[in-house]
Amino acid sequence: MNADGVRDRARSLPREPGVYQFLDGDTTLYVGKAVDIRSRVRSYADPRSARIGRMVDRADDLEIAVTDTETQALLLEANLIKRHQPRYNVRLKDDKSYPMVQLTGHEAPRIEVTRDPDGESGKGAGGGSGAATVFGPYTNKGRVETVVKALRETYGVRGCSDHKYANRDRPCLDYEMGLCTAPCTGEIDLESYGEDVTAVERFLEGETGILADPLRREMEAAAQRQNFERAANLRDRLETVEAFHGEGGEAVQSVGGERAVDVLGVTIEGEAATVARLRSEDGKLVDRERHALEAPGSGSVGTPGSGAADAPGSQAAEGRESGTADAPGSQPAGGGDGERGGVPGVLAAFLVQYYAERELPDALLLPERHGDEEVAAWLEAEGVSVRVPGAGREAKLVELALKNARRNVGGRDECGMLADALEIDAAHRLEGFDVSHAQGKSAVGSNVTFVDGSAETADYRRKKLTEQNDDYDNMRALLEWRARRAVEGRDDRPDPDLLVIDGGEGQLEAARDALADVGWDVPAVALAKAEERVITPRREFDWPDDAPHLHLLQRVRDEAHRFAVQYHRTVRDEVKTVLDDVPGIGPETRKRLLGRFGSVENVREATVEDLTSVPGVGEKTAETIHSRL
Repeated sequence: MNADGVRDRARSLPREPGVYQFLDGDTTLYVGKAVDIRSRVRSYADPRSARIGRMVDRADDLEIAVTDTETQALLLEANLIKRHQPRYNVRLKDDKSYPMVQLTGHEAPRIEVTRDPDGESGKGAGGGSGAATVFGPYTNKGRVETVVKALRETYGVRGCSDHKYANRDRPCLDYEMGLCTAPCTGEIDLESYGEDVTAVERFLEGETGILADPLRREMEAAAQRQNFERAANLRDRLETVEAFHGEGGEAVQSVGGERAVDVLGVTIEGEAATVARLRSEDGKLVDRERHALEAPGSGSVGTPGSGAADAPGSQAAEGRESGTADAPGSQPAGGGDGERGGVPGVLAAFLVQYYAERELPDALLLPERHGDEEVAAWLEAEGVSVRVPGAGREAKLVELALKNARRNVGGRDECGMLADALEIDAAHRLEGFDVSHAQGKSAVGSNVTFVDGSAETADYRRKKLTEQNDDYDNMRALLEWRARRAVEGRDDRPDPDLLVIDGGEGQLEAARDALADVGWDVPAVALAKAEERVITPRREFDWPDDAPHLHLLQRVRDEAHRFAVQYHRTVRDEVKTVLDDVPGIGPETRKRLLGRFGSVENVREATVEDLTSVPGVGEKTAETIHSRL
């Protein structure tokens, strides 16, 4: 579509708010919004950048959608970008859901961590029949699971599925482990169980002492009994519980008078951008998260004021603010997130795409102005105060958000990237596991350790396993051995941040069964060699082949495999054979003979000439072997 084609197409377009799409066949190249569709589209006849020019040249068609208001155009644009992922738009890549804690609406409610609750997000009104009570969302899944486990140990709320709960004649293992009071078999009456559920709700609503006080008492009792390992475990759990409802409050005590404030920081490198969002509620920092965006043509921008296109005070920005945007024949201004470069463009795109389906805060603190009139009008209509602080506590908060954003670009460490991708607290210390055997014979397991991405060979361990031709049972036995040593304090290594299982979904489930049976609370993932998909209990990840965090998992997996195979061969070769009774045959010669012929039976059938072809076997030794066997 050349310049004349754009002008001809624009003549037939309405002068109303709406959304336009440049198309290449069935592929959407670019989505933009406009207060005046005709004026905006006509401006593409003289595009403001070479990149936008290439997009126009590639396009062979244009579609529009008229809306009643500018806000409708804004939200429609966000939805179309999410749906079509156009190449020339800034795109929010990780539109993911976050974990929530749900108390189901059953007569005996179940507690669970979920990303797809039965009820509505946020706190429900109670535990009545048919209505789930949902709390969240939260960003730290590991912390949520720790707190839910502590709640179950303290109040005995069930976590089992409806299928397991129904028609039981005796309590399950959770009852024996103190995780459930077994309302399924009447070990507790429903009225008393309901009181425990109410206590759990009170904690999740913010009453930290409901859980912290019992944990503190139990910790002190364990210390008095000199059960220091149990006391230390309870201390760590108590710290998690006390931090659950927010941390870092001092940093945000002076943020205006608003109840909810979001602070954004942006970093761009090449065509990759990161937006860090800090959330303050009632003066406490309650949420921290980062979002990756694709920002084609944005250039490299590290901090505000680094020369980004349309930065506040630039001529283009001043033109928009003075009301000249969208004048006939003007350059595109403010409508397309791909048209505006640098931090302003990323901010404008993020604000619309992120908040279009989420509750807006009372105030937004930004590193610089986004310069988009439609976005500004939308936020103003929604009553959101937008500030770009220059000094003071609010400016420090923006700087904190910028630091969080910088963590995700440039020199990103693969351990941090892995932790972010899997939504766990850390991934500095990894342990890999694999099993090796020959159709059940000489079965062994390996346990390798990586610290900050490097092999820690001093912390490698290996174990002989019961001979059985079942990879799942072998993996279960290996993980049970590791977990039991950890729980009983017989392993001198620190607990890892993550367990990496060599295998697929079956091996991962076997490993998790072992961890649950022993009660060792460490996250685990599996990595199969076939498709290099990372398997977690809830989903599978198909990361790019060049992703550094995938490479880290592959190194751990491959090293666990190598160490297992090496140990298997050693154990296999230690098996006594009739060759050991032949004079002149030592371990090395026996190994070469078995390696050459594969089995003692094949050695027995070999000729003297065949035997002498093995290094170290002379004619006399060959004749001895032949006669003895």
